[in-house]
Amino acid sequence: METLRAILEAAGRGVLPPADGRTTVVAQASHRDAGVLAFTAHAVVFTDEDPRWVYDTLAAVECDALAAPMNARFLAALLERTGRRSETIDAMLVGSPLPGEPPLPLKEITDGGHPRIVYARRRRDNVRAWTAEGGVLVMGRGIAGRLEVSVEVDEEVRHRGLGRLLVTAARHLVTEPLWAQVAPGNARSMRTFQAAGYRIVGSEALLIAR
Repeated sequence: METLRAILEAAGRGVLPPADGRTTVVAQASHRDAGVLAFTAHAVVFTDEDPRWVYDTLAAVECDALAAPMNARFLAALLERTGRRSETIDAMLVGSPLPGEPPLPLKEITDGGHPRIVYARRRRDNVRAWTAEGGVLVMGRGIAGRLEVSVEVDEEVRHRGLGRLLVTAARHLVTEPLWAQVAPGNARSMRTFQAAGYRIVGSEALLIAR
């Protein structure tokens, strides 16, 4: 049986679902995360709801069939059905590991009560964080156990390339594909991740348990 973990592991290696216009429905990997992933001409709905309900609801959406899984009406129906909440639709980017040392000095945060770690634990497991002068790098296990990264740069040191250095540094700290979720409207962040070698593989709508 196809699983969400298998789909994401393959996508991280550059093997995307077939561009056949279909929607695959798979079970959630955890109670925390449900949602929709959109690749080129193929969508993946991960939910513990009845797949028949998913397909019937998609068929009733009045839009191009390829767009239906990310259509606002379908997402609203899925949110109501599951009693979950959602924030935005993000672009999915992935970067492969890099050899050698990070391009800037990093100091790991060992205080589990640090605000960035506490915040990240709402969405991820096994969270680790590092500081650099003017910024913070956070990594943890998110959807289906994939390794996810986020960064924060202090306002006074922005526009100096620190964000790119941080997300590049993250690739030097891992031995597996590293995922990032970026709002498409956040052009600055999109450019940062792409400049650091992360590639866009699709989009996602994450449904969060209340």
